[in-house]
Amino acid sequence: MTMTGQRTHTIDRGVAEGRELRRLLETGPFADALRAAIRARGLGLDRIRYRLRGRGCSVSLATLSHWQSGRCRPERPESLLVLKNLEEILGVPPESLSRLLGPPRGRAGRCTVPGEGLVMQRGRDTGT
Repeated sequence: MTMTGQRTHTIDRGVAEGRELRRLLETGPFADALRAAIRARGLGLDRIRYRLRGRGCSVSLATLSHWQSGRCRPERPESLLVLKNLEEILGVPPESLSRLLGPPRGRAGRCTVPGEGLVMQRGRDTGT
């Protein structure tokens, strides 16, 4: 049996991605760490949203996308609850993403497009 090296390359890439994720979880920025955690878990935003919904948290795909792109970040209490559940789903240490947020940035850092940041927690509509 001849080994092509593809498996080794895949393992090496996975190890490198794991190191990069650990570094980003320690140093940030938040958006880069979130994006790396999502990539490492191998889940699409639809699957993440589905799993969050199963935990009683619902967040729009646009909001998740904006969080990982750095366009906005979670700041309101309802969004921070979503983030706590997201950390569990992604398999990262508790508060490893949330501690990268730092102090609230005010309105400029929030999703402000109507409907984009809609979060529902146990049947209650709230904005992010």
